[in-house]
Amino acid sequence: MLTVSGVSAGYGRVPVLHDVALSVGPCEVVALLGANGAGKTTLLRVIAGELRPSAGSVDFSGRGLVGRRPEQVVAAGVALVPEGRRMFAGLTVRENLLLGGYSRRRADLAADLDRIYGLFPRLGQRAEQAAGRLSGGEQQMVAIGRALMGRPRLLMIDELSQGLAPTIVDDLIDLLPELARDGTAVLLVEQDVEAALAVAARAYVLELGSIVREGPAAVLRDDPSLTDAYLGGGS
Repeated sequence: MLTVSGVSAGYGRVPVLHDVALSVGPCEVVALLGANGAGKTTLLRVIAGELRPSAGSVDFSGRGLVGRRPEQVVAAGVALVPEGRRMFAGLTVRENLLLGGYSRRRADLAADLDRIYGLFPRLGQRAEQAAGRLSGGEQQMVAIGRALMGRPRLLMIDELSQGLAPTIVDDLIDLLPELARDGTAVLLVEQDVEAALAVAARAYVLELGSIVREGPAAVLRDDPSLTDAYLGGGS
């Protein structure tokens, strides 16, 4: 479904990604692992249309995404949950969620809201509360729910666990296979190696802008050199 081929990218004269290749299949959870500064967020920005690569291609369901604006990438079926959540703090939970469905028919939004409240009951209880008053975990639920309001076929999540309590991380991570079974593939960027590999079918390891390892998550999970050599012991 998603195929990234030979992508190189950077900022000005500073190169970050070097000939990166990656794929995500339909209804699949794929983890993208790596230390801080490895280029994970840059790769998501390229896929999302926020950053144009200097070389390579990004194809989604047979359509090229390079050169498309972010809103066109969203319309094609790709949604990004950015690092740091980026809530509209002064808007309510419901208003934040509705922003994710801006391109959808108004008649469909009520059913979509009900679906999000079913996935995240806390959000239904706090629907009229300002998003800025939520806990970090609840804000992450809003960020994921907002992305899902567009009914994407691929959901990209940048650092799901950042700043969250372990129990909240477990709840959110456990949701990802359910989303995949329901038709939304997931590309998960995550530094919690153990959590990511527990739910992913496959994983890639990005180091200094290049893919240095890839394979079935179960195989990588049993390889002690993964965390020791590339990820600092899973920190």
